[in-house]
Amino acid sequence: MRIYKFGGASVKDAAGVRNVLKVLQTMGYENLGIVVSAMGKTTNDLEDIIYSYQKNDPAYLDLIDNLHHKHEQIIEGLEMPVEGIEELCLSRFRESGIKKDIKSIMESLKGEMLRNQSRNYSFLYDQVVSHGELLSTKIVAAFFNACGIPVLWKDARQLIKTDRKYRDAGVNWLESEKLIANSCQGQLFITQGFIGSDDNGFTTTLGREGSDYTAAILAYCLNGSGVTIWKDVPGVLNADPRVFEQTVLLNKIPYNEAIELAFYGASVIHPKTLQPLQGKEIPLYVKSFIHPRNEGTVITAVETIEPLTPCYIVRKNMVFLKMSSRDFSVIGENNISDIFQELSSHKMQVGLIQNSAISFSLCVEDKYAKINELLKDLELRYKVSHVEGVALYTVRHYDGDAIEFIESGKSVLLKQRAQETLQLVVKE
Repeated sequence: MRIYKFGGASVKDAAGVRNVLKVLQTMGYENLGIVVSAMGKTTNDLEDIIYSYQKNDPAYLDLIDNLHHKHEQIIEGLEMPVEGIEELCLSRFRESGIKKDIKSIMESLKGEMLRNQSRNYSFLYDQVVSHGELLSTKIVAAFFNACGIPVLWKDARQLIKTDRKYRDAGVNWLESEKLIANSCQGQLFITQGFIGSDDNGFTTTLGREGSDYTAAILAYCLNGSGVTIWKDVPGVLNADPRVFEQTVLLNKIPYNEAIELAFYGASVIHPKTLQPLQGKEIPLYVKSFIHPRNEGTVITAVETIEPLTPCYIVRKNMVFLKMSSRDFSVIGENNISDIFQELSSHKMQVGLIQNSAISFSLCVEDKYAKINELLKDLELRYKVSHVEGVALYTVRHYDGDAIEFIESGKSVLLKQRAQETLQLVVKE
C-alpha cells in the first residue's frame, strides 16, 4: 500500500479539494491510504476558540459558528459547476448529506466545550483542535465518493492508540499496528492526520508535524511501499527560496541526512516521521500537488544527497549567549549540566554550542519570551553577555565558495566548523 498526505494548504478551499481529486486521478488510487490535515488555517481558528473559552468569553460560540460558516462556504464552492467536474459528481455531492455531517461535528464541538470540566489545557486542546481534521476529511471523502473515487472514511482515533501525554502523545505501536492492519489493509481509505486516542477513548494529538507522522505510522503498520507528502513546492530544496535567491532541488536524500537537516532547523521532514520509515526502509517522497508527475524528492536509503551541494539553513531572531565563571575558574561538566538545566526550565531551544576552558557560548531560540528570566537566573552564578536578534546560519556539505558566500557582508560573532557542517552566528 501507498500513503498520501495532503496538508492544510492543499485543501484550503474548494479549488484545492478539486486539485487533490485531480492528483488522485492523475497518479492512480489503488491500494492507497490518504491522510488529510485541517483546511487552511482551521487549527489557528480552533486555538482562538480555546483562548476565548478559557477567558470565559461567550464569544467562543460565535467563533465556532464562524468556523462552521467557513466550511459551509467550501462545500458550496464544491457544489458550483467548474470545467473538468461532471454535473453527476456535483449532483451526488449535493445529495451526500455533507452539510448535515458538518453541522453535527460543530454541534458536538459546542457540546464538548459546554460540558468540559477539565482545567488541563493540553487535554482541552486535543479535544477541541482535533475537530479540524474531522471536518476536512468528511468534506474531502464526500467529494471523492461523489466523483467516482470510492473512498472509506476512517476515524484515526480508532486506528492510532497512544499514551495520555496530550499535545505530544506517544504511540502504542503494538495496538496501533493490529488495529490499522485489520481495518485498512488493501482498502482505499481517508483518515485524519495529527490525531489518535488514549486507552480511555479521549482524543490525543501527536505534536509537531503530526499529520506527516500519521502517514509514517500508517505506512509502517501496513508495510507500505512509500509515503508521499504533497506540497506547494517542487520538493526539498537546498535552501529556503524566501531567503536565498538561487536554490537547487535535491533529488535524493539519505534518511540520516534528512534528520540532520531537520535538527539544524530546515523545514524538511520532522525526525519522528522519518524514524519508523527508516526502520523498514520505506521511501518518503516530497512532491508538488501542482505538478504531480514531476519527480520531486525522495528520502531513502542512499549514501549521500543527490546532487551533492551545500545546503543552507537560517534561523533568525535567535539570542547569542556567552558565559564565564565569576572567579575565572574552568567551565566544567557540573557548570555545563547546571546551564542546561536552566535552559530546559526556561524552554530554550539550542541551535549551537561552543565551549572553551573558561567560557561557554550558545545560540538559543527564545520561543516563549523567557530570555530575561533566564539571564536573571544565570547571572546569579556566571558572568553573562548576550546579543538578541542574531541569525544562525548552518551550511551542510560546505565548500570554499559556500563559506565565502555565507560570510560575505556579515558581522560574524561566532564561527564553528566540523567535517560536514559550518555554523555562523551573525549580527543582522
